[in-house]
Parts: sequence; structure tokens; C-alpha cells
Amino acid sequence: MTALRSYVSGRWHVPPEEGRPVLDAVTGEEAARVSAAGVDRAAALAYGRSAGGPALRELTFHQRALLLKQLALYLREHRKELYALSARTGATLADSRIDVDGGIGVLLSYGSKGRRELPNDTVLVEGEVEPLGKGGTFVGRHLCTPLPGVAVQINAFNFPMWGPLEKFAPAFLAGMPSLIKPATPTAYLTARLVELIVASGLLPEGTVQLLCGEAGDLLDHLTEQDVVGFTGSAATAARLRDHPTVAARSVRFNAEADSLNCSVLGPDARPGTPEFDLYVQQLVTEMTAKAGQKCTAIRRAIVPAGLLGAVAEATAERLAAVRIGNPAGDGVTMGPLAAREQRDEVRRAVKALMGAADAIYGDPRRVQVIDADAERGAFLSPILLRADDPGRGEVHEVEAFGPVATLIPYHSAREAVELAARGRGSLVGSVVTADTAFAREVVFGVAPWHGRILVLNAEDAAESTGHGSPLPMLVHGGPGRAGGGEELGGIRGVLHHMQRTAVQAGPAMMSALTGRWTQGAPRAEGTHPFRKHLGELRVGDSVTAGPRTVTLADVEHFAEFTGDTFYAHMNQEAAAANPFFEGRVAHGYMIVSLAAGLFVDPDPGPVLANYGLENLRFLTPVYPGDELSVTLTAKQITPREDADYGEVRWDTRVTNQDGAVVAAYDVLTMVAKEGTE
Repeated sequence: MTALRSYVSGRWHVPPEEGRPVLDAVTGEEAARVSAAGVDRAAALAYGRSAGGPALRELTFHQRALLLKQLALYLREHRKELYALSARTGATLADSRIDVDGGIGVLLSYGSKGRRELPNDTVLVEGEVEPLGKGGTFVGRHLCTPLPGVAVQINAFNFPMWGPLEKFAPAFLAGMPSLIKPATPTAYLTARLVELIVASGLLPEGTVQLLCGEAGDLLDHLTEQDVVGFTGSAATAARLRDHPTVAARSVRFNAEADSLNCSVLGPDARPGTPEFDLYVQQLVTEMTAKAGQKCTAIRRAIVPAGLLGAVAEATAERLAAVRIGNPAGDGVTMGPLAAREQRDEVRRAVKALMGAADAIYGDPRRVQVIDADAERGAFLSPILLRADDPGRGEVHEVEAFGPVATLIPYHSAREAVELAARGRGSLVGSVVTADTAFAREVVFGVAPWHGRILVLNAEDAAESTGHGSPLPMLVHGGPGRAGGGEELGGIRGVLHHMQRTAVQAGPAMMSALTGRWTQGAPRAEGTHPFRKHLGELRVGDSVTAGPRTVTLADVEHFAEFTGDTFYAHMNQEAAAANPFFEGRVAHGYMIVSLAAGLFVDPDPGPVLANYGLENLRFLTPVYPGDELSVTLTAKQITPREDADYGEVRWDTRVTNQDGAVVAAYDVLTMVAKEGTE
């Protein structure tokens, strides 16, 4: 059998040797061979920097986001083929959907978030303008630009599709090419994924590369502009983090490592309650999904001492209904581990755990399987342990990366928090309770030790994605033993691949650099900006209108019309007694309404809709007799790639006859690109 090909420097590389055999997890037959012999790793990194990076950085965030969406839809068309390969890794159809559909879902999520939360630009302007001088001529702002390096990802065996895609999506959206190094036992699925990506022709050349086989001297050729994302053991993460090049060049390094995740059952969740049933169901699901080979799976089930027996009995009963075997077999609900070597490793971990806990379900040496040979495949029974002494170190230190969990008793919420913390940092924890006081104490107590916490009860059970399901819009990662990094996390994941730089300049220069109008920069008045299509409109285009005198009759009419008869608007004596006012004042929303009446151009034109206000502040009271003027300035223009309109943010300042700003806010409108008049 020919070894899997790598894809580097713009071409497919066939190894000059047969390589290491990889076995089918179900049958034990050879599934592939893997070798990286002959791959020039330095050249691959250089190619990513010289070809992939510049091509990506020419695209805007929105253009990259649309490519992610298109790639996701393309991969969806090949799901059956990917499911079939996934089954060879030991995954059931449900497991494959977590991996395959989960990976595709990450692409879709970032495709959506990129267009919704990022500008249609090549750089990200972050935060508000910071005044740096009293006269308004010196300001600061933060810019985020993509690193001109390569995002190197070194993945684990358990999620050969989701793992690469959850690292690739935020890097690609940031404008950074990726080099994917899959784990050998399941590399054939990742290799097929990359084959499909390349065959799609959707992505710029050099933005995705694949290294099948050993990493070799890959890290030796990193620079300070590269990023490394690692998923695997804490020991390997520590070795890679201390690599001389990584350390000397301060290479950004993100690790997702060992995680003795816990699930805490509240004392209110007694047998017969929805929460008790949810806890047991979740525990069994986490033990058996992907045969427990999830970095987020529950390893420690922390339960009230008085409920330990009931939880043990109910969990063992559910585990007895699990059908283990060939994922293609009828009714099979749990497949084998990814490799026989992995099964041996889990057996060794269970042996270590059994020095501190008793097995109450399952035998690590015996398992009944359906439509398969238990020894030729990597099959293992689910194993439930019970540790009556919660203080034993093994249950908080040894991770059996398979269908294994340990029941651990606690006597108080404080002790539950202390036991959870003994995992020394985890990716995820869960608390199953309807008791808000208990949940608050445990969640706040364990939060410093966890990247994510699920609070599960009858209220959210129907929509909950479960203890072990990372979501691309939330942080996935954990402190301490879990690696100390973050993956996913929505736009946080994107920013990990960008450099944040503080830029200091004058308002005009800052506007030119950022493409966003800055207070104090020149304005351009002339044709009303509402008469301009998106292509004609420029940042700084402005209109000033007014004045309009506010009368007492206006205030009373607005109060009667809206029903807002708050005393500050209607009662002179009470308003004067207010420490903020000298007498009756105009409604804030009346000021906003009057301002709109001043700046609006009423005729049909390019402006399609006003879809909101942001950052509204009322700064100076408006009294009957005051004269209001408004200045509206185009602040930010964002064309949409996939629509015939774009979004315009308008800086809006309402002032009185003395020039004092009475209200400041941003108006948000949708403006046609062309031809709506």
C-alpha cells in the first residue's frame, strides 16, 4: 500500500518509502501507511508565508468568510464518503456526525460571524478612539493585522476532521495560512479532507498544506510570526512549548492537553428528579460517545456521598444497554477505540486507577462485541469506577482516555469545589442542579480552573448541546493541566492569529489609516450624504442641520403622545428639586427624534433603512427655549459582499445654542450600492 500523500509547496508529495502501517480500528486490517519522508518542511513553511499569506491578506474578512461558507457547503456534499472513512477509526454514525458535521459546522459558524462581527476590510479596528491630548489633536487606537506567518497545527487522533477545521477556520478568517499535521492513527481521514479542500478549488493556493507523518524538524523553521496550535498530551505540549525555536523566537503556542473533566451533581438532584436522570444520562453519553476518546469527556463524576450508591446503580443499568461492536452493525451504539495501542494505554491507566477505586461496571480485559473480533479490533468495555476515598490522588491525576469514569463522593459544596480543582485545570466542567445557590457557589468556585462550565437542569436540557460539545462561538480550552490556551472562542480565536498594535496619530491621519472617521478630522459638506449611493459615499461626508427651538408645547405634546409623563418633563417644582436639572427638561428620545427630523432627506433614495442606534448618551439637559442643531458624519462604510447594499455608521452630534453637546450617538443605516432611485 502506498503511503498517504502530503500536500506541500503547491503540490502533492508521494513518500519514497512505504511508511508506517495504520490499522482499521474495527477489523485490524491495514487501512493506510504514513510517512513524511522527503518532505521539505522548511520549504513548506516558506511557501505558506510567500504564497498563501499574501493571497489571503488581499481578501477582506467578508471575502474570507464567504469562502469558509462555500467550503462548508462543498464538504457537506461529501459527507457519506467521510462518514465511511470515519467508521474505520471506530466511530459510529453519531460519532462521525460529531466529527464530520461538527467540523463543517465550525466553518459555517465562522463564515457567519466573520460577516456579522468583522468589517469588510483587511484590518480590524478594535475599540474606541482614546484621546491622548486636551486639544483633541492627538489620539490613539488599536489595530489588529494578520500575522505574516503560518498557523501550524499538530492534531490529536480522536477528531481527525473537526480538530483540523476548528483550528483552520479562525486562522483563515484572520488571514493566515495553515499547515495541518494530523495524528498518524487517523491521518487517512484528515488526508481525504485536505484532498477535498484542494479539489474544491475554492481557496487561494498555499492557504492549506498537509504534512502526513512525523513532524521532524518542522518546529526548527518557525519564526516569531508563526503560530502553533497543539492538541494532545500535557507531556508532549510541555516538550513542544520548550522547543528551542519556540522559546527563543516567542512563537505563539496554544495547547489543548490532558483534562480530567468533572461533572458535579447537586444535592437537590435526588432519584426521581429530572436532574438526577439528566446527570446519569449525560455521564453515560460522555463515557460512550467516541468510545470516551474526547478531551471534554467526563472523567470524574463528583456526587453527594448520600447519592453515590443510587448514581452507581442507575449508571450501571444504563451502561448495560450499550451495544459495542462494528459501527456498521445493527444497533451498535459504541465502536472501538482508534487503535489497539490506544486500548492498551487505557488499560494501563485503568490499572493505575484501580489502586484507588473499585470497578462497579465493566472489565478492561473482556468485552462482548457485535459483528467484529474483539481482539483484532480495538474494543473495550465501558468501565465505571467508584472511589470511596475522594482524597486519593490517582483519581485526580490519572486520565484514562477512553470509556472510563470514576464516581467520587463529596459532603459539601466547598468540598465539591476543592475536588474539582484537584484536576489542576480542565477544559470543561458541568454542574447538574436546580438549586441556584448551590450552582452559584460551585460555578464561581470552579471557574478559575475551567475553560467552560455547563449548568444543566430541566430548564435548559431540551436545548443543551451537552457537557462535551465545544461550540465555535465560545472559548474551547482550559487553564493549567488542560494546556493554558484557548481555541475557538468566536472572534477571540481569530484575534489569536493577529497582532494588536496601538497606533498614535492626529485625527485626520487616524481617519486615513483606519478608514473610520475620527472626531476632529475634516468633514466634507455639499450634496446631502443621503443622496449618495454606497460607491459615491466617503468617510467624512457630512451634513449640519438646524437650529430648531424646543418649546414647552413640544415637551407636553411628546409626553401626551408617548405616555412618558415622567416628572422631570411635566412637573416644574419636582424637576427643579432634581440635582441634575434646573427645571422641566425635554425627553431624551424627543431630542433624538427632533435630530432625525433635522438631518433626514425625505425623498426616496439610496438610504434603504435605519436599523438602529448605538452608544447613545445624553450629555447636557435640554430646556424649553433651547435651540438644537445636529451634525451627521459618515463614520464607517461597510459594503456587503453578497448583497446589493451595505451598512453605514453615522457619527451624530446634537448641540445647543451654546455649542454644548446634548446628545451623541451612532446612527446605523443600510444604503444601496447603486440604482434605487
